[in-house]
Amino acid sequence: MKVLVINAGSSSVKYHLYQMPQAQVIAMGLVEKIGEDDSELSHFYQGKTYTNPVKVQDVKEAIELILQTLVDEEVGVLRQISEIGAVGHRVVHGGEEFIGSVIIDDNVIASIEKFADLAPLHNPPNLAGIRAAQHHLGDTTQVACFDTAFHHDLPRVAQLLPIPRRYEAQGVRRYGFHGLSYAFLMGELARLAGTEAAQGRVVLAHLGNGASLAAVRDGKPVDTSMGLTPAAGVPMGTRSGDLDPGLVLYLARTENMSAEQFNEMTNSRSGLLGISETSSDMRDLLHRETRDVRAAEAVALFCYQIKKCIGAFAAALGGLDTLVFAGGIGENAPTVRARICDGLEFLGIELEEKQNAANAGVISADAGRTAVRVIHTDEERMIAETVYRVLDLC
Repeated sequence: MKVLVINAGSSSVKYHLYQMPQAQVIAMGLVEKIGEDDSELSHFYQGKTYTNPVKVQDVKEAIELILQTLVDEEVGVLRQISEIGAVGHRVVHGGEEFIGSVIIDDNVIASIEKFADLAPLHNPPNLAGIRAAQHHLGDTTQVACFDTAFHHDLPRVAQLLPIPRRYEAQGVRRYGFHGLSYAFLMGELARLAGTEAAQGRVVLAHLGNGASLAAVRDGKPVDTSMGLTPAAGVPMGTRSGDLDPGLVLYLARTENMSAEQFNEMTNSRSGLLGISETSSDMRDLLHRETRDVRAAEAVALFCYQIKKCIGAFAAALGGLDTLVFAGGIGENAPTVRARICDGLEFLGIELEEKQNAANAGVISADAGRTAVRVIHTDEERMIAETVYRVLDLC
């Protein structure tokens, strides 16, 4: 069975085509800079790379281009589009309604649309991807996989927001995100280190352009850094993370900033980009930090806030057995990992320098009480496996 995984964003659409149940990647790629003059498709198949600089106006056109490429006579991997047995969609916000992945119908689409206000930068393009796939793939089964589902059973104390209780009835609470990544990482931790490790006190750090952490004990979520929306928590590439709510009124008074402008600033012009004033890319900032104090401060703030979060989660867990780094930064930035872990010796965290520099799977020193691991996360594979499992249960 072939499963197409789609991750549709506002300016890009990523795709992976899997052969299931082997979870073998047949092809993958992305359409980026959607709506711009220099939009482009990059397609990877059979060890080859194909690029197509073609103007793409919206997500619907991007999906159409992807499907055309998959059946193209020269670069395609399918004889006909009907070979796709199912499509899995990453959906960021499932609200309180979805505690797992579901086959998409009109009611599911209505709910995803309803939760758009909780993830305005994510759910609308996710939904556009679903509608485009339905349009082009007819009766092919579509499955929604929600980033919030992993955190659905957070303890109530970790869900509550300290605002008037009546808002809870409107679904205003802490949800948490990156759940597809966390579910995959917990499965990999069990596979690599054993069930006992996965049932221990674990902090997962998914660090990339979007960054969050999760505390897990007995295989169940205990807390997470993101909240009602993916904008909360630690600083990210362009997102601010947690802020003093008084900043809203201050900027409204001093700059006549509207709620929409504040949202745009904190989601698109803050975080590493806002502090450095140059880049949201950690690689760029590390390259320039010795000669640009703004880049150095952006890196320092990122590491400091994550270090604080690890300490807080260790307190919530009653100790720490395993720390896992994942995501683009977490998997590939030894300097960042070292700075985050520096000073956490009281939690039993000690890194082995050579292992860390090599991005090894285990980077903790033998003398350290806490295992520190680097695990490559694979949200797309998690979606493909989930889709296959959902259909198998039907």
